[in-house]
Amino acid sequence: MRVLLADDHRLVRAGLRALLDATPNVEVIAEAADGEEAMRLVLELKPDVALLDIAMPKLSGLAVLHQIGAAGLSTRVLLLSMYDNDEYVAEAVRAGASGYLVKDAAVEELGLALLALERGDVYLSPAISRKLAQAFSTGRASPGLTGRQTQILRLIALGQSSKEIARDLGLSIKTVETHRTQIMDRLEIRDLAGLVRYAIRCGLVGSER
Repeated sequence: MRVLLADDHRLVRAGLRALLDATPNVEVIAEAADGEEAMRLVLELKPDVALLDIAMPKLSGLAVLHQIGAAGLSTRVLLLSMYDNDEYVAEAVRAGASGYLVKDAAVEELGLALLALERGDVYLSPAISRKLAQAFSTGRASPGLTGRQTQILRLIALGQSSKEIARDLGLSIKTVETHRTQIMDRLEIRDLAGLVRYAIRCGLVGSER
């Protein structure tokens, strides 16, 4: 796995580089100290994975992620952040990030994240997954959605029709359809497959469905 490493803090970059160098089947092919340099290197070298700090000068990790998607590149993006903020996670998922790792995670998580990406899976730090699961179980919103919309999204992803969801939640079919439209608009997703992928990435349903 060919990896590009981008972080504006030299010591952090050195620590990550040491971890990556010690990981089997991983080769760090380049390093970048800001988002513009990272994007230039992605275009030039086309790494398998770009490991990006979410907060960098010139271009943020999220901005680089958006540009990689717009360019149609196959490079997968693993974002690093000091924060497990719902909005950051939601934006990362919407933009197509393959993983989101908080910087205070256990050292072993970096290797686990890379293995997940190699399999084609999406990796979220356990702290983030727990937070999303708790938000759902208590009826609070998943990133960008109300509690009711989160419930409906999960049922849609499980394959239920609007009629079935309306029956289970005690709503009218029209209300369910209105929520469905609002969910799609808020997440900027236009098809059922996209909603299912989003629900899997947020941990609302399992990938084995």
